[in-house]
Amino acid sequence: MPISMDQIKELRSRTGAGVVDVKAALSETGGDVEQAITILRKKGKASAAKKAQRLTREGVVASYVHSNQKIAVLASVLCETDFVARSDRFQQLAKDIAMHIAAADPAVVSPEDVPEAEVEAEKAIALEQIAAQKKPPQIQEKIIEGKLKKFREERALLTQVFVKDPEKTVGDLIHEAVLELGENITVGEFCRITI
Repeated sequence: MPISMDQIKELRSRTGAGVVDVKAALSETGGDVEQAITILRKKGKASAAKKAQRLTREGVVASYVHSNQKIAVLASVLCETDFVARSDRFQQLAKDIAMHIAAADPAVVSPEDVPEAEVEAEKAIALEQIAAQKKPPQIQEKIIEGKLKKFREERALLTQVFVKDPEKTVGDLIHEAVLELGENITVGEFCRITI
């Protein structure tokens, strides 16, 4: 089945992938756009994983001050080159991340960064709650694991649901930018000030 320009344009606009990759995915799926998106997403995840090993030494410090002038955020968002750091797409990403931090108040960048003392305190609370339920020990253990995983994810910027789009996390937002800009992107540190 011949691939039309409309299919190529649609797939490019939906995925941000290059023309060659889009044509190959459409050819592989016989013109099925949804299956082609799946193929491109798998390929993109592999590509992003390779980029994740590269150092991020450039970037910007983005700021956000809420309209009530009572919340402000500074966040360093890093990439590999100054060229990408100055791009409109990267600048917008950095602003979106700063705005998200103001709205969602994460404590750390990634779930692994949550201090162990906080995790232990949360575990003690979970143990107390579950003790009254009289469930078998293996079930209790799974419930506690789930609660601690959720606790870490809610406290970490990368695993929080993005405030402008509840269909994705902040990590997904960054991942999309990595695929689009072709460089590794990380969040360095951030500071949220409130009155």
